[in-house]
Amino acid sequence: MSTSADGREPAGIDPRGPRFGAGITAVLLLATVVLAVGGASAAAFWLLVAVAALFAWGAFAGIRRHPYGLIFRKLVRPGLAPPAELEDPRPPTFAQGVGFAVTLAGIVLALLGAPLAVPIAAAIAFFAAFLNSVFGFCLGCWLYLWLVRARVIRTA
Repeated sequence: MSTSADGREPAGIDPRGPRFGAGITAVLLLATVVLAVGGASAAAFWLLVAVAALFAWGAFAGIRRHPYGLIFRKLVRPGLAPPAELEDPRPPTFAQGVGFAVTLAGIVLALLGAPLAVPIAAAIAFFAAFLNSVFGFCLGCWLYLWLVRARVIRTA
């Protein structure tokens, strides 16, 4: 694996890792929606809190330190061929922040008394996680690149 210019950490991540994590996230978010629609609103709320905490972990600690990334590197990647190319970790890390913002909004709105906030926030986040896990299209990564091109986010 190549290293960054300063030689300290890898220059990129295996792009299959975030897709693996998105698959787990999609399952948890779908379960949240099913629980909420099925009348188990307290369970749905707490599951959304757990997913939000995982998004926060990825957003603030970085995608390389996310628990799903650790599981992927230790248990899944050793059985796979090396990736064709590595991916910049900044877009998937930003995507974790977007997921955190969406799920946090659902939590806050639910606490303020909006009964549909949890299933709607979970459904929105599920849609993004599903796109990433099944089709390899990271909506948060796309948003990151769009904001870089618009010079809203500076990379250097």
